[in-house]
Amino acid sequence: MDDATMPTGPVLAGVDRGGQEYVVRCAAEQAALHQVPLHLLHVAEPGGTAAAAEEVTAPFERLVRTEFPGVAVTAETAAGRASAVLVERSERASWTVVGHRGSGGFARLPLGSVSWQVATHAAGPVIVVRPGDTPPDPERRVVAGVDVADTSPISSRALDAAFVEAALRGASLELVHGSFHFGETPTGPGMTAPDFQILDEAVRAALREEADKRRDRYPGVPVRLHAERLRAATLLAESSRGAALLVVGSHGRSGLRRLLLGSVSSEVLHTAACPVAIVHSAHPH
Repeated sequence: MDDATMPTGPVLAGVDRGGQEYVVRCAAEQAALHQVPLHLLHVAEPGGTAAAAEEVTAPFERLVRTEFPGVAVTAETAAGRASAVLVERSERASWTVVGHRGSGGFARLPLGSVSWQVATHAAGPVIVVRPGDTPPDPERRVVAGVDVADTSPISSRALDAAFVEAALRGASLELVHGSFHFGETPTGPGMTAPDFQILDEAVRAALREEADKRRDRYPGVPVRLHAERLRAATLLAESSRGAALLVVGSHGRSGLRRLLLGSVSSEVLHTAACPVAIVHSAHPH
């Protein structure tokens, strides 16, 4: 997802009744940054009236035209199951933006919820945003979760997306790696702890290598490396405070994808203090 291959479809925003201005503003900002249109989609139960549907979308259209006059906006109401319709429409979108009202632990976000289903199954990258996620004046900082042991195309794609988002925002990029796990702690007699200094330097070297691969493409993006022996999801949640965006990759796919999005990416959906961008598959474009 570099400048040459970035998809050019519209930003798709799933909207519903009541207090979802935060979703629309996030989606409109994303459309403005990428210079693409914004499409607002309200999915209603079959049998609703056109007037009732317009009551949902019309205020959001006015908000975009007032606050983001440079963004071309359209709105639509479709009948069906919200998550299924949004996932189907995501095939033609550059980004899909959905809201999530839950907070705290996993119990607040049931597996059947729209945001969970869209984040897991959408064809392209998804931004999940909660009320109050982004402060009125966020820092010019994008955070990217990096697993230095993961050399898959998905991991590379997520990093490319993070650099793009930082460049478009005129922001710095913080590459974050949490490496603590219980296997690093000796548990038996005569066992010695590993040389953590060597392990830490290896992680920092891997982060530097990933940054250097992209330095020529994004020379204006300042990069900060942040590695700690701490649970990855915990470190990412802490790093997200005050940030404009947190970008993570997800390996949820095939049978496993139907059950969970990926342990780190699913947890940060609940704990991050800023909007979360999930990058998990190649875009169909």
